[in-house]
Amino acid sequence: MNNLDITAASLMAEWESIQRQLEPLFRARDFKSTNQWMEKGINLFLQFLYLTNDETFIPHNQITLNQFPFKPVNLEERLGFIKSRPGLYHSYRQLSELMIEQEKQFVKGNIVKKSSRT
Repeated sequence: MNNLDITAASLMAEWESIQRQLEPLFRARDFKSTNQWMEKGINLFLQFLYLTNDETFIPHNQITLNQFPFKPVNLEERLGFIKSRPGLYHSYRQLSELMIEQEKQFVKGNIVKKSSRT
């Protein structure tokens, strides 16, 4: 495993931890408490997105996400929805799907990088 793989595995493990915090909060309809955990999840997703695309993540950076070659479909619209309504269960589900899709993009990016080296 290289450093990127280790970092990606660490981010995914942290996401699982955040999910374990969020699910009971959504079941209890404790929407105020979910915002803090959703912000952590959003930040984590952005870190993963930048890592996948060999960029350095800087919080609150105004970089356009469309420039990344390895990203989920309709990323800006979906992320905009999540950020504007972090307390909704649908936002949580959308963020979960983005993490799954980004994990696939990470694997795809690794394959492309390896094939370009040979």
